[in-house]
Amino acid sequence: MSNKGKILVVDDDRLVLATLVHGLAQAGYAIIDADNGDEAILLARQHRPDLALLDIRMEGLSGFDVAHYLRDHLRIPFMFLSAFSDEDTLRQVKDLGALAYLVKPLDIHQIVPAVEAAFANRRAAPEPATKPSTPSLANLDPLAVALGIVMQRHDLTRTAALARLQEEARLAELTPQGWAQRLIATLEAQAGA
Repeated sequence: MSNKGKILVVDDDRLVLATLVHGLAQAGYAIIDADNGDEAILLARQHRPDLALLDIRMEGLSGFDVAHYLRDHLRIPFMFLSAFSDEDTLRQVKDLGALAYLVKPLDIHQIVPAVEAAFANRRAAPEPATKPSTPSLANLDPLAVALGIVMQRHDLTRTAALARLQEEARLAELTPQGWAQRLIATLEAQAGA
């Protein structure tokens, strides 16, 4: 199947995430997935997807936090998938400039047409005159980002990931903050940042 584009899919519900990944891959898209906002930002920096599908309410960085970063630093368009449709949520979605807002529960047959429309609109839009600035994770809490990385890599809860991070910091004779900064620096170097 041909690759129609690269999509970052972020949802902390693993069943929803697996369903989205499978359905979008079947529709011909290359998929990068994350189950938390911290890892989503690192993956977006490394892989530069064409579009992001973001859950809003997640532990750690929210979908809104990720959207701010994608918009301001990487200029990656995004859509939200959420079970929440209150006025405040809808106002924030609009203020952030989301391409679409889809209310869960959804099935993949509702999502694929919205994704295809987003790609069609993106192709029709003129390219920005300036390139995005080189992004930095400096404005994010390194400990929160490292915690997301440990959660993702080792399939741990936030509490278990924090315990592991603290133990690794102790063994390296660093503070948890220092260990987090070292981990992020290593990953950025590997990603060619």
